[in-house]
Amino acid sequence: MAKYCVVVLWLCFSAYALGENKNLPPIYVYHDSDYSTHKTSAVAIKMGFLTALSEVDKQVQGFEVKLLSKDHRGNSNRSFLHFKRFLKDPSALFVLGGLHSPPYIKYREFINKNEIPLLVPWAAGGPITRYDQGENWVYRLSVDDTKAGPKLVEFATARSCKKPHLLLERTPWGKSNYKSIGKAMNNEQPDVTWFDWGMKVSSAKIHIREMLAKDSDCLLFVGNSIEGKQLISAMADYPNDQRLPIISHWGITGGDFFSKAKVDLASGIDLHFIQSCFSFQHRPMSDYAKQVWQRAKTLFSDEFAERDFLFAPTGFIHGYDLGKVSLAAMAQIKLTGDMGRDRSAFKESLENLTTPVTGLIKTYKKPFSKWSSNDPDAHEALGLKDLCMAYFQSNGSTKVLVDNS
Repeated sequence: MAKYCVVVLWLCFSAYALGENKNLPPIYVYHDSDYSTHKTSAVAIKMGFLTALSEVDKQVQGFEVKLLSKDHRGNSNRSFLHFKRFLKDPSALFVLGGLHSPPYIKYREFINKNEIPLLVPWAAGGPITRYDQGENWVYRLSVDDTKAGPKLVEFATARSCKKPHLLLERTPWGKSNYKSIGKAMNNEQPDVTWFDWGMKVSSAKIHIREMLAKDSDCLLFVGNSIEGKQLISAMADYPNDQRLPIISHWGITGGDFFSKAKVDLASGIDLHFIQSCFSFQHRPMSDYAKQVWQRAKTLFSDEFAERDFLFAPTGFIHGYDLGKVSLAAMAQIKLTGDMGRDRSAFKESLENLTTPVTGLIKTYKKPFSKWSSNDPDAHEALGLKDLCMAYFQSNGSTKVLVDNS
């Protein structure tokens, strides 16, 4: 009889607990990204994050976690509207960022003063994570321009480029790269050409002609896929003996760059770009990577219907690793459903993770800590040693040069 009563009580408690969980509000993660002109990067980040989320059945402490896609279309003002809507949403815990740096640089003060946790899996602008006017609420697991500049210069030097010319996007992102590249070149002021969004092939040809006139022997490019395609087309119009090697930031990998540039690339354009060092193309693949890869292929079978690789693969990789880190931070706190309280607890947890988090790039023992001007990399999960150079293979997959040779 006593045993029967215990079973009945357990069933009643379980039913009560399930009923309670059903009444819990969802937890929303806003994905502020460019689902229009740079859709490839946005989708890759989303896939990576959702793959990590699927490992816990999209549940944390009984709360269902949902990713809400918010398309800012490459427009900083639209991104700003997403942050304002986030603040009015009683179920929104944090924002997952996208490819573009300008929105997060321009509205960095608003984000921090309004205590919005922003987790960045792509945008590389140096100032994004470095805010010294109060509490810093922005965290990045991606390329950081303060490290990208030195890596680009290191690669150029290794390839005997003695007189590089910079072709930089005229935005805060481009300007932050100018500073880091100049610093990596012993504070020299390298030759630089600035371009605006929407650069055409004709303009790119003029820029290349000016570089050749100055005896430049390589081109360091900071821009996104649309302008990158114009640059490749312009370079392809020059004879082989006049073409400059292009050493690029990874912005070119975020859109449909390869599909539009593959014919010109096949003509012998020398193009390399920076990214984090992990690649699903490495063989043999680790058991952990195999499990993640198979899970992704099951979840997103349409994306793999015609190929066994991803475009913008680092978007997936960073989205996955940041998903794992954010889930670990959530698991370490008591979620209440009161988002003002939960956001603060989530921020504190991000900076004080007590258990190592296994990701694709590496195991994160303490990816973040409390930010201060004395520790400017406190909100950077990746460092210089996590960055490599890569190039496109003939089918559009990415080959990473782990030893940078």
